[in-house]
Amino acid sequence: MARVADKVAIVTGAGTGVGRACMMLLAAEGARVVGVGRTRSSLDETLALVTEAGGEGRVVVADLSLDHGAQEVVDATLEAYGRIDILVHAAGVGYSWQEKSPGSMNDVVNTTPDKWREVIGINLDACYLMNRAVLAHMIDNGGGAIVNVASISGSQGLAAAHAYTAAKAGMINLTRSLCVAYAKHNIRANCVAPGFIDTPMVASVMNVFEDEAAAEQIAPMRRAARPEEIAYGCLYLASDEASYCNGSVLVIDGGTSARQ
Repeated sequence: MARVADKVAIVTGAGTGVGRACMMLLAAEGARVVGVGRTRSSLDETLALVTEAGGEGRVVVADLSLDHGAQEVVDATLEAYGRIDILVHAAGVGYSWQEKSPGSMNDVVNTTPDKWREVIGINLDACYLMNRAVLAHMIDNGGGAIVNVASISGSQGLAAAHAYTAAKAGMINLTRSLCVAYAKHNIRANCVAPGFIDTPMVASVMNVFEDEAAAEQIAPMRRAARPEEIAYGCLYLASDEASYCNGSVLVIDGGTSARQ
């Protein structure tokens, strides 16, 4: 259980869902992990789970949609551990954001410019800012691995959530472009594209799996993924086992996109 032994990893969105699962898994596999999020109480819960399992880590509260947020995370990580080997960027908002921010998951006509910028800021700008901040260090340090958690919604059209789908598509192509630009620096950039995951982010639409016919249409496996199932994909891409994976998009969706 040492697939990322002695590595230093940053995991964003670590307070819940996939980010929490990634922080726990990377720590269990030997990394020292810095978990990032906007809510201290959720991060502390994740850190407690990590330390109770014998892992090592710490947490940083930051708003990654702000220019200075990502740099604060990098500075704190370097102060604590001296280097950054891995970034798993899992932070973002999904359908549940509609409850906190009505109008944010609508179609274009019904999405105001403010709501558009809000979702793009949280989902895409934060990815750019976090990737940019770690890249400067990874170039100087001789390499690293970046894993951005996007969505299959970044490669398919939906009737609503247009800011969300645009942001996820942007994350996918940004990741590919990082591969092309920085492979010469021994930096690998890959993307995980999940389907439905049983997390608070999609809790408002999870009842669709209660109908067997509808569930089969969404995913041939007729269930949503567990966060840990996505985290294992992130672990693989972050580890040396994926040494020749660069610019790839690992789809983990239970077969949802197989019909396309």
